[in-house]
Amino acid sequence: MWTKVIINIKKFNENLKSIRNRIGKDRLICVPVKSDAYGHGMQQIAEACIKAGVYCLGIAAVSEGVELRKNGIKAPILLFSQPHPDEIPQIINENLTPFISDMEFASILSKQVDETNRKFAEIMGDAAKRTKLPVHIKIDTGMGRIGCRLEDDEYLALARFIDSSTGLKLAGIATHFAVSDSTAKSDIEYTKKQLECFTNAVEAVRAAGIDPGIIHAANSGAIILHPDSWLDMVRPGILLYGCKTAEENEINTHGSLLERAEQIKKLSEYSVISVEPVMELRSSVSLIKKIKEGESVSYGRSWTADKDTYIGILPVGYADGLPRLASNKWQITINGEKFPVIGRICMNQCCVDLGADPKVKRWDEAVIFGSGAENAAALAEVTSTIPYEITCNAGKRVQKVFI
Repeated sequence: MWTKVIINIKKFNENLKSIRNRIGKDRLICVPVKSDAYGHGMQQIAEACIKAGVYCLGIAAVSEGVELRKNGIKAPILLFSQPHPDEIPQIINENLTPFISDMEFASILSKQVDETNRKFAEIMGDAAKRTKLPVHIKIDTGMGRIGCRLEDDEYLALARFIDSSTGLKLAGIATHFAVSDSTAKSDIEYTKKQLECFTNAVEAVRAAGIDPGIIHAANSGAIILHPDSWLDMVRPGILLYGCKTAEENEINTHGSLLERAEQIKKLSEYSVISVEPVMELRSSVSLIKKIKEGESVSYGRSWTADKDTYIGILPVGYADGLPRLASNKWQITINGEKFPVIGRICMNQCCVDLGADPKVKRWDEAVIFGSGAENAAALAEVTSTIPYEITCNAGKRVQKVFI
């Protein structure tokens, strides 16, 4: 298979070091490896994280946790999404740590842990040791997805229930920011409000005499722009994979002079985060052919030659991570030179214009995005999406090569 995804583990480790330098040595790091580590290879990234001293991993599906445990990962694994009750036995068996958003699920989970302990005691007798499943309460402070609402102190009722449960242990409390990667004044204020609501809720849990466990909120954007939100642990996602969703100096263009001065002073206390993209998508020129003036290329005839030229056909398309929306908008790098993508990108093929006197030869390597070419973030911008979608799609079907 000539089309392949290159994953640079060394760059991933350097990105991790950069984040560690930013947040200090005492805070914990949770690395999201959900969705095959954003297309980068869940198992390989997980192993790199454990070697680097990462505290825990984050997943979106129970099946991902099962796979990690099967392949020897023993670190804590946080389940970010709401699981189905039928998946609870696997959560218990693999010692996954789910987020809890409501009393109904907490009650179901607690009862099943108690039942598992009871059955184990029947088998082991006096040697049986009662275990508690660690859970994290998720509080919705303005994201609007999973998480208990702040109204009616639902989070406090959950904390009390878990604290008195014989099957559950409160290991942490979390929230998620909606616009922490934005430097717009209204979005900065929104993130500050989310953080204020969250920290007030955590203090209410402490005031009730309950240990809240690990407190965490900061995602990639917040690690860059909101140091107040780092708390006990941070959850860098796309930042670890080499895409900065915001720049520290962007804050200079927003807010009043006083607000800007305060933010700049706060951020200047920390090192600037420097990260590099971990993923590259490469293919090769499988065929070169002449196209005459007036002839069209690919579906829909969206590109017509205005003069005689040569085109290169590459075995890479939207099923391999090159979005169809990049048709006639993207450039592919071959031997250090950029060539425009012409015509509609197909499921498994695309075409580039090599010019009237091409120096490119058949089987030459082509870089769709990555080292020596534009990166995934640039491709995302061209196709009006986000880098997450680009890397996830590139990693679905194509062979991964780890370096």
